[in-house]
Amino acid sequence: MLYNIRVVANAKQNKREGSRQTDQNKPNMAAIEVTNLVKYFKNTKAIDDISFSVGAGECFSLLGPNGAGKTTTLNILSTLLKPTAGKALVAGFDVAKQKNEVRQSIGIVFQEPALDSKLTGKENLEFHAMMYGIKPSIRDERIKSLLQLVELTEKAETLVQNYSGGMKRRLEIARGLIHRPKVLFLDEPTLGLDSQTRRLIWDYIKKLNKENDVTIILTTHYMEEADFLCDRIAIIDRGKIVVNDSPANLKKLHNTNSLDDVFIKYTGNTIRNIEEREKIW
Repeated sequence: MLYNIRVVANAKQNKREGSRQTDQNKPNMAAIEVTNLVKYFKNTKAIDDISFSVGAGECFSLLGPNGAGKTTTLNILSTLLKPTAGKALVAGFDVAKQKNEVRQSIGIVFQEPALDSKLTGKENLEFHAMMYGIKPSIRDERIKSLLQLVELTEKAETLVQNYSGGMKRRLEIARGLIHRPKVLFLDEPTLGLDSQTRRLIWDYIKKLNKENDVTIILTTHYMEEADFLCDRIAIIDRGKIVVNDSPANLKKLHNTNSLDDVFIKYTGNTIRNIEEREKIW
């Protein structure tokens, strides 16, 4: 509702402004709350008592070596896996007890492509919208808007099998947003893309986060990606979070301009034999 400020008494206006200043000093409401989360696969502890929170509208990254527990954490937060112990809330809903509500609140771009290559770009979005029960009158306008956002309007009627890798990733991001989620999970969103396309995807992610107020959680092996996009990063190693801070603070703490140096500082610089763990997970 629009308010005509001219008819508001000065006393009420000052009170409202004072209240607004107080609110600005409060921390953002958490979009994600993870408390003492544990996940076992047989006798292997994949997630080892981790806790963290992500504020509404924040861009947050989980970084770690292969097998560290990043994807397992994302799978729990997106209700694809059940935690062994601990608690996780996404958009205020318990991932173990309120799965449907969580799923209505999130969008996901998986590490592996999940598009139907035999459908056009528009048809992929239409199918996903129908799965979420979005009415046709709303669906058409929303699809048009999302295709414009990811610059695929001219390719809307093209079969996805004829899309480039970058175009597919952009379409997957659009698909993940079709139901207007509060939280968007991105698992290695630019894996295998060339530098120019990767930077283009970064720009889209940044725009979604800052202009559309979508909370974003991403995993990546590209340190420059996390540095460019994220307000905070958590480095996870052997199932534990070893540090959680902004990229700027971490680089300052370790007197470096490279997030790669920070990552190696916490995880080491040796190649680990994780084949057996990956088979289990």
